[in-house]
Amino acid sequence: MKYTLRQLEVFMAVAHFDNISRAAESLSMSQSAASGALRDLESQFDIQLFDRIGKRLKINELGRLLRPRAEALLEQARSLQQDMTQHEAVGQLKIGATMTIGNYLAVGLMARYLNEQPRAKLDLQVANTSVIAARLVNFELDIGLVEGEVQHPDLEVTPWLTDRLEVFCAPDHPLASKHQLSDTDLLAARWVLREQGSGTRQAFDWALHGLLPNLNVLLELEHVEGIKQAVTQGLGIGCLSRIALQESFELGTLVPLRVAGRDFSRQLYLVINRHKYRSAGIERWIELCHQA
Repeated sequence: MKYTLRQLEVFMAVAHFDNISRAAESLSMSQSAASGALRDLESQFDIQLFDRIGKRLKINELGRLLRPRAEALLEQARSLQQDMTQHEAVGQLKIGATMTIGNYLAVGLMARYLNEQPRAKLDLQVANTSVIAARLVNFELDIGLVEGEVQHPDLEVTPWLTDRLEVFCAPDHPLASKHQLSDTDLLAARWVLREQGSGTRQAFDWALHGLLPNLNVLLELEHVEGIKQAVTQGLGIGCLSRIALQESFELGTLVPLRVAGRDFSRQLYLVINRHKYRSAGIERWIELCHQA
């Protein structure tokens, strides 16, 4: 065999960092050793995987073509090593989840997974939909659970759960006493919303099509609890998943608002890089998601 797994690890690290020094550091190698491994890999096949731009190495078309296959091969090798080392079929999983899912749903899934595999290691990264998608494309995550639609040729997107957004306000807000909000009410209100790039904001924008340019958006926040607190303090009205609002509705600290003629239903998705090797752990996580 003309290549080694170490050479492939260097190739993948350089593709990720665009820099040989940072790639070497991530692999606990010297810069000269990493450079030699990449140079040997390219010379053995008389190919060039990167374009050299100053001190940066930018992956080229051939490198992009080979990268998913190299990642799949390395993932299988890691899985085999895990099995031989720990004598079990399930190892570490890197899971990405958007804010609502990460804060309200993912922990329950993780508990079920760890009850079955108490020695497994789970790494949960919470970010918005666009960030999770980028990390999946770059093989930084094994699987993603997102609230927004994702379109990328390298990603396989599967419908998971149905959800609904709720418009809400503080109990003493002037709109709390209205039976139903009209478009005029929506345009007159001040809004506290999730940031652009989040699945919640994507669904909100779809629901309020035709009104967006004229909405009075006072604040855009990344965190669900921050939005809830801002609305509780009377800064405006908000729109979040009912999953995140259920307890506040039950306690009466926030109240739902009915909106005429607007569809706030949405789909939650399970996303994986279609080139990703599906280890036993990934397959079991997907099964648990579909059982939820």
